Amino acid sequence: MEKIIVYAIPVFTLMILSEYTYGIFSGRNTYRINDAISNLSQGILSQITLVFTGIFQIGIYTWAYGKISLYHGGLWNSWYGWLAAILLFDFCGYWHHRYSHETGILWAAHVVHHQSQDFNFSTALRQESAYPVLGWIFYLPLALLGIPPEIFAISGLAVLLYQVWIHTEHVGQLGWFDRLFSTPSNHRVHHAVNDAYIDKNYGGMLIVWDRIFGTFQEETEETCVYGTRSQLSSWDPVWANLVVYRDLFKDAWHTKSWKDRLKIWFMPPGWRPRDIAEKPPFDISEVTFYDPPMPKAVIWFGCATFLALLGAFAAFLWYQESFSFGTQSWLVFSMTIGLWALGAMLQGKMEIRKALLIQSSIFLCTLPVIL
Repeated sequence: MEKIIVYAIPVFTLMILSEYTYGIFSGRNTYRINDAISNLSQGILSQITLVFTGIFQIGIYTWAYGKISLYHGGLWNSWYGWLAAILLFDFCGYWHHRYSHETGILWAAHVVHHQSQDFNFSTALRQESAYPVLGWIFYLPLALLGIPPEIFAISGLAVLLYQVWIHTEHVGQLGWFDRLFSTPSNHRVHHAVNDAYIDKNYGGMLIVWDRIFGTFQEETEETCVYGTRSQLSSWDPVWANLVVYRDLFKDAWHTKSWKDRLKIWFMPPGWRPRDIAEKPPFDISEVTFYDPPMPKAVIWFGCATFLALLGAFAAFLWYQESFSFGTQSWLVFSMTIGLWALGAMLQGKMEIRKALLIQSSIFLCTLPVIL
């Protein structure tokens, strides 16, 4: 499965370059280098941390399949069985996605995907590292139905890959297709923080789930404002994954109510205990665009560093099975530090010399481990 991602890297690269080129020539560029690198860094981080979280993504499902499966026939190996498996995965994914917007502890993991204030193909690859930890719960019905783990995994990959193309501003409304499937128009609404759009259109492949369960919102002439209502304002990929957990722990620590210390994790995002001051109401007119200045040297060095890390990531996935768990863990740690240093440099919190020193030290320490 890891090698499929390696094969997909050139495809994703071509898609991003094509969208960027079209945006430049059409006068509607939707990319910023710092934001795109941040998005792709999150995608890398989400994949390498599967060394630790993969047990939740497929391991628990495989165990449950062996314990609770009610059917072990060949239905799922037929073409219509595969189609049914994909549709059922998408249905479970709708509820996983919806509750990830309606429950604090799930939102803490999912928020990463929404933090970008741009909307393009790189945003699609801004994936969450902690998402599998609790997400497996929503897919247990598929194990009960007897969908084999390999079909479950490929169905999930199919639904995920479908969603890449719907992250763009360059495709308008598509008529009847918008009424059945998740499309760029439908998904722009989902990523927007406007009052009319917030928490709508959860469908991954099909939008019919939203129409059935009352969460559909059509895109109107109101311009979408992207990001999260509590802005991240950082290119740090590690902090992006931790910030909402920090906020939840902080409120749970300061409230005097033991009931609220538990309740806060399961209430909608933004809910706070009575003895904790409420945050001011969201005002879209006060949204600021996070875009710290970058000298040309930082741009060029940042791009070169990211390409080096991307190469290391591809090599890691390709040879992962031949590494021991200890070696995999060290490589994950090394790449995470590299991505962290890159983000710090892009936002002006670290000089190029210091970032170069960190990256070089990581490389020199890693060589003996893999040789």
